[in-house]
Amino acid sequence: MRAVRYEDFTLGDLTAIRNLLRGGSVIDWHRLYFTDRDEVDRFLRVNELDPSDPHDMRRLGELRAAAVEYLERHLGLQIPDEVAHGVPPRDLLLIASQKGRRRTLACVVLKVMHVMHHLAGRELLTKLPVSDDQIFHLVEEKVLRTVEEIKAVGCPVVEFEWSRKHADSLITKLLAKKESIAADVYDNLRFRMITNTEEQLVFVLRELTQRLVPFNYVIPGQSVNDIIKIRETLGRSPALQKFLPDITDLAAVAADKKPSPLNEFSGPGYRVINFVGDLPVRIDKYLCRLPDDPIFAEYGTIVFVLTEFQIIDVRTAEENERGENSHDKYKDRQAARVKARLMHGMKDDGVD
Repeated sequence: MRAVRYEDFTLGDLTAIRNLLRGGSVIDWHRLYFTDRDEVDRFLRVNELDPSDPHDMRRLGELRAAAVEYLERHLGLQIPDEVAHGVPPRDLLLIASQKGRRRTLACVVLKVMHVMHHLAGRELLTKLPVSDDQIFHLVEEKVLRTVEEIKAVGCPVVEFEWSRKHADSLITKLLAKKESIAADVYDNLRFRMITNTEEQLVFVLRELTQRLVPFNYVIPGQSVNDIIKIRETLGRSPALQKFLPDITDLAAVAADKKPSPLNEFSGPGYRVINFVGDLPVRIDKYLCRLPDDPIFAEYGTIVFVLTEFQIIDVRTAEENERGENSHDKYKDRQAARVKARLMHGMKDDGVD
């Protein structure tokens, strides 16, 4: 088994990792970063689309046709024939990675396809006879398989755990934060991975983007990164330094310079990499329905499940459990806020 190396990273890997860490939206990107069909096909598989499955590729074609129709009808844009229907739909990902006007128009079509696909998956989940528990179980199985694959290729995940948010924790979270509503709770499913060293974190993130978490479905504005500094990471190896101009160019246009969301209950020295992905899950095989089932014909075969990931190294994990950073202190501060909000303005009414 060959150890993972910086020389194995591509520009596509780094832009995907950056999006996980920054919590950006691909709708703001001006290009993609694929160099060949192998990279494109791997990206499609992470999105649960099989490049060798004619049903999946037909679905991509239907999404492209719908996107082009929307752009021409609703926005008055004229999409050239090559982009609209002249190349296989998955080749749009390559065109969107090249130079020229075709790139701009391919990006525009792909952005609309991205949104339409996501909306269809969300709608599909409301129409199927499956419970949250069943869906969560499918996600847990998927993540467990991926973690074993990551370990097998030489990425040292020394500790791995997962949890579902219990009812008490959910109630407390919603009571503690004024802006929270049930629809905005992103950590009903949470997975935590710990590496031996801080340097190994970026390798685990690379494997996650290649195997599990589509960088295009990271929830914008929900990433926290107190550990990895992209420019310092690029400076560790000549193999990474050559990508600095492209990463700088992406940073200039990606519109993701907003500060990371702060958790007011965390301790002052708490550090973590935390992000939320809307994970795609194939539901047709689980329900044992054919791809031409009418509901799948209309909405596709993929649903999406909000899933939180926490990636950290051993030393930082230990520091996070000391003093004011500890989980017990976090819970104490959160509980104090809930009590204060529930009791606000009641003392004059004789409540004690």
